[in-house]
Amino acid sequence: MKGETKGTAMTSSRVKAIPPGYRWVIVAAGAFMGCIAIGSIFSLPVFLQPMSVATSWSCTAISLAMTLDFITMGIASFGWGMLMDRIGPRIVLLAGSSILGLGLVLASRASTVEEFQLLYGVLVGAGGGAIFAPLMATVTGWFDRHRALAVSLVSAGMGVAPMTVAPIAAVLVSTYDWRFAQLLIGLAVWTLLLPAACLVRRAPALVGDAARRLAAESQMTVRTALTSPQFVVLAATYFLCCATHSGPLFHTVSYAISCGLSVTAAVSIYSVEGLSGLAGRIAFGLLGDRFGAKRTFVSGLLLQAAAVGCYYFARQQLAFYSVAVVCGFAYAGVMPLYAVLVRENFPLPIIGTVVGAASMASSLGMALGPLAGGVIFDRYRTYGWLYIASVLLGLGVAAIMLTFRPAPRETSRESEPALAPNF
Repeated sequence: MKGETKGTAMTSSRVKAIPPGYRWVIVAAGAFMGCIAIGSIFSLPVFLQPMSVATSWSCTAISLAMTLDFITMGIASFGWGMLMDRIGPRIVLLAGSSILGLGLVLASRASTVEEFQLLYGVLVGAGGGAIFAPLMATVTGWFDRHRALAVSLVSAGMGVAPMTVAPIAAVLVSTYDWRFAQLLIGLAVWTLLLPAACLVRRAPALVGDAARRLAAESQMTVRTALTSPQFVVLAATYFLCCATHSGPLFHTVSYAISCGLSVTAAVSIYSVEGLSGLAGRIAFGLLGDRFGAKRTFVSGLLLQAAAVGCYYFARQQLAFYSVAVVCGFAYAGVMPLYAVLVRENFPLPIIGTVVGAASMASSLGMALGPLAGGVIFDRYRTYGWLYIASVLLGLGVAAIMLTFRPAPRETSRESEPALAPNF
């Protein structure tokens, strides 16, 4: 009994020892890790044309690796989320960062397209699944007020990847062969992500006595959460939203090159989209806190549908830039609101599992675009039908989100902790 009391006191001491404002360190670490991880994964569009030329692998075959990556990432997100609820985010992030870097290093040595698909699609996807969903779930637990803004800032870190990792990848692949360029990116993942993961901690409400009280008070099980109408609508929306923008996002660089732009100019469009997305994530976070996540969400989905359709008419660099500004603002802006809606409707002790399950739906949606775009281009030698399909999907997902109704407060928030004022 004495040992138990002593252990509880030590745990409480560690919670109280966390300095005021450490939650913003979590946000900063999450933004940095998201930038490096998502940027390294999404560097593949930059490699698409050089890899195809150097290896004679088809665009469809290379794009399939990205499709497998999203599928694996989705399944892994669910598993990593469940594990995070049990052991906390730090070990999950360390393991995921290690696997992500290993996958990129080994994929750069692949001798056949099938080997590349396996290494990039499965190993990189498994590592990436440990980054996005656990980070989002962790941040939502640290905030009561300004939750949408905090989650948006973490997501903004992921949004700047096209302005950081993508241009670096373009320089590397223009200077060296694609294998050495991808090897360097894999080594950079290890060097940058592993130290940053050590900064991430559980939310205070999930440590010590507070965690025990929270677990005792929570009435919603994982099964109840994942079969609830709220989760079904959110998962369907997440799936179709990502299916809407994944094709244009992955294939815009190749589409611009096919329109006569240079590789550098095409990648700069990707960067413009990322810069606009950074503004969109922050703007939608502020709007979500002010007007509500659902209302802001639906508006963003409609804007996204209109924007991806405009790519159909783009032919010159200025036109690409103009569309990229709107498209990046919309699709990046709505993404953080998923985690906010999940946190508002489901209890904290199972938040990692629910966010991971929602991320699985999003990854399956993301998996459609790269493969569909590759098949469309290889068959028709144009991306036109890809953008038309994306518009229709975008309008459909907005209609689905309009049917969303929040969970009753007593089931979704009965275990909502009150964070200390200085947190």
